[in-house]
Amino acid sequence: MKDSDYMQLAVKAAWKGWGQTWTNPLVGAVIVKDNQVLAIGYHHRFGQHHAEVDALTQLTHKNDAHDATLYVTLEPCSHYGKQPPCVEKVVHAGIKRVVIGQVDPNPLVGGKGLSYLKEHQVETVLLGQSYGLNSAYNFYYQNKRPLITLKYAMTLDGKINQTSGDRAYLTDTAAYQDSQKLRVENQAILIGNQTLRVDDPLLTVRKFSLFYPPIRIILAHDADQLDFKQSLFTKPGPVWALCNHCTRNDLPNNVEIFVQNEWTPARVIHFLGQKNIQSLLVEGGSHTHAEFVGAGLVDKVVTYIAPKIFGGEGLPAVFGKKLAQADELEITQIQLLGPDLRIEARRK
Repeated sequence: MKDSDYMQLAVKAAWKGWGQTWTNPLVGAVIVKDNQVLAIGYHHRFGQHHAEVDALTQLTHKNDAHDATLYVTLEPCSHYGKQPPCVEKVVHAGIKRVVIGQVDPNPLVGGKGLSYLKEHQVETVLLGQSYGLNSAYNFYYQNKRPLITLKYAMTLDGKINQTSGDRAYLTDTAAYQDSQKLRVENQAILIGNQTLRVDDPLLTVRKFSLFYPPIRIILAHDADQLDFKQSLFTKPGPVWALCNHCTRNDLPNNVEIFVQNEWTPARVIHFLGQKNIQSLLVEGGSHTHAEFVGAGLVDKVVTYIAPKIFGGEGLPAVFGKKLAQADELEITQIQLLGPDLRIEARRK
């Protein structure tokens, strides 16, 4: 097997941590010696062993790592966080060669892990590939803000509701399940005040068990007008209300209020970046979508199209703020989900 073959084993292992690593990246590791795979590890959950250490713990004998090759999808860390530096463990184990998928974009690590290994006479090979594992993590550190995904369901004539102020159920089971996966992939979900009032959503992940569910965020304007009996507030999990005004002190334990004079999309994203939120799913509604599009703060759009026509005065998708010119994206995926169509597009 080639280096690329062993790395694919590490990539496959990394995906096992999907949805559980929170702000940490997905990472897989494979230890090979004399063309034999000795151990495979991955980062199971935020706060637990990193992939390299997980692989080392799988060895039958500690000395088996001596003179072996370690394949790891992301540069080993060299700093103390929730876990000690992986590079120290790798060197101490006697690993003689490390093949790395990509340099870690986190400035706490970026290049430092590679330098440590070289300084300790460990041969390093950098493949320079991310394998699609950590798109939001990479984006966050490269752009210093969260990756923003717009998500909505609409009819064939582009309507999200039959009439403004009424909720409409558009898509079938397969699209619903896919949208649940989309929530898992994002660390925060945002809706506007109108969506909260009309839809009374939960915004929870119900098809997967998560130790760190996405933070549910509402643009609420006046916190004093919030009804804490609504579904969003009664279910476990953190809720952040971004408001212009608040005098109340009867907050549920899971609710935090953040007050600014005006919560523009740019201010929301700056705030989330400071909170180390790497990915945001903007779920609704139509006017909130339009505000983010108008601000040029949409990196990805996921649209579910139901084979229905509402016609009349139904509420259009992304309706409100007028653009000076069309916002052009590139369609990256088209998929049939039961009776519905899923289209994914990304900024060019």
